[in-house]
Amino acid sequence: MRKREILFCSVALLTVFCALTSAAVAYAADPVALAGDTTGATKQTISEIGEKLDLESVAKTAAATKIGLNYVWVLLCGMLIFFFQCGFAMVETGFCRAKNASHTMLMNFLVFLVGLVGFLGMGFALMCGGVGNLASLGGQMPLTSEFKIGEWGIFGYSGFLLTGMAYDVGVFAYFFFQMVFMDTTCTIPTGGVAERVKISAVILNALFISAIYYPLYGNWVWGGGWLSQLGSLAGLGHGVVDFAGSSVVHAMGGVAAFAGAIVIGPRIGKYKKDGTSVAIPGHHVPMAVIGTIILFFCWFAFNGGSTLSGTDLRASVVIVNTMIAGAFGGLVATFYTWKMYGKPDLSMACNGSLAGLVAITAPCAFVDSIASIIIGTVAGFLVCWAVVFIDAKLKIDDPVGASAVHMVNGMWGMIALGLFADGTYGDGLNGVAGGVTGLFYGDSGQLWAQLIAVATLCVYGFGSQYLFWKVTDKLIGIRVSAANEIAGLDETEVAPFGYPDFSVKKSLDIPLPAEYAMAGVTETKK
Repeated sequence: MRKREILFCSVALLTVFCALTSAAVAYAADPVALAGDTTGATKQTISEIGEKLDLESVAKTAAATKIGLNYVWVLLCGMLIFFFQCGFAMVETGFCRAKNASHTMLMNFLVFLVGLVGFLGMGFALMCGGVGNLASLGGQMPLTSEFKIGEWGIFGYSGFLLTGMAYDVGVFAYFFFQMVFMDTTCTIPTGGVAERVKISAVILNALFISAIYYPLYGNWVWGGGWLSQLGSLAGLGHGVVDFAGSSVVHAMGGVAAFAGAIVIGPRIGKYKKDGTSVAIPGHHVPMAVIGTIILFFCWFAFNGGSTLSGTDLRASVVIVNTMIAGAFGGLVATFYTWKMYGKPDLSMACNGSLAGLVAITAPCAFVDSIASIIIGTVAGFLVCWAVVFIDAKLKIDDPVGASAVHMVNGMWGMIALGLFADGTYGDGLNGVAGGVTGLFYGDSGQLWAQLIAVATLCVYGFGSQYLFWKVTDKLIGIRVSAANEIAGLDETEVAPFGYPDFSVKKSLDIPLPAEYAMAGVTETKK
């Protein structure tokens, strides 16, 4: 029987092969058949322009091609930036304990879902409603409504829900790009409050960030608001300049994480009775490393895409500077921990690279390679110092180092731009002629503008987030009970378990263990 099956299959295959061969020979001998194009020469002809081969037709086709390329660039980079969500989820989850894995993953996913609602319904209009025309996306854009006090822009008010005049291909492309940037800011605070925060508090904070908190500062820097006008109206360089978001995205997320960590308090067992910090290792450092590599890769799109133009050749400078600073940040953190603690710390190597990437995000288009080395090197030292200072000196428990990476180095990136911008790029930015120039190249005004941005981060960014966490804590409580925290948030806050085989507790009525009581820890509020 088996021999018969083999014979039958062989005959069938031979028959099909002979039939196909005969057809191919007949087609090749057909004088009418068209030959294939192995080089693509016939695919790129002037006939694509149209029947009229005049100068106007050629110019229109060239313009359409250029704008089309810009759209592809912006949309493709936005898609890659969205993959930041995966990187952040893996970094945060890897640095947290196994009993909280699903909870941490859910936070990172939920903030996107909630953030989209807030940004679509209100945030985008507040941030970009008065941005005006964007030449790289075709020029004419119906986002021309900005509320002002005198000449100073405060917030936009057109583009709500992308309806009406905002039903426009340019607006939709710009929304998509800005949405994935905002999503990063929503994600960062989850690391500062991880392992003890209620999901309900995370949802409310994501809504606040996406609808009001991020859009207002974003408008002031990127939407034609008052910080961007410090150059044209007050003579301070080009006004506040932040190419891809050291302050708008990262520092705003970092101060939110810092404020949240202060209000919610440290995890149970984090500090002994005498105030000594106790290390709480993450459960999966390799996961965090993979997340870091994903973030590093996506950062090329994050910064490079901020040209908003596929035909702006400065993107090569932006992307290479990004690579340099991220590498030096990670390298410095590696050798710093090796020197200080006797062996290199893998988790700090990751945070060092992320710190370098955060710091270069604002100045990446305006500095040279040597400045990028310096910026990344300083960031590597800063993150190592800041992690210890925030944890051991300030007694603020930030499980993943979000404050040290994003807040501290986001501010450093803004200052670095005011120091190292070399004047070779940015002519006309924020309505000011000439390239963006920092202190070391002759313009102290740019540094002052950047310092005002940092002060605004501290006052508005930290202040509004601290107030939000405080009010939310009074209204619904932002922290789980001590018993639930000890059991693990996968058991008490979300479903299913990240690692079901690790679950050993069935009852949620769990008293505080003796070792926690000895450390001076008491029951936290429900």
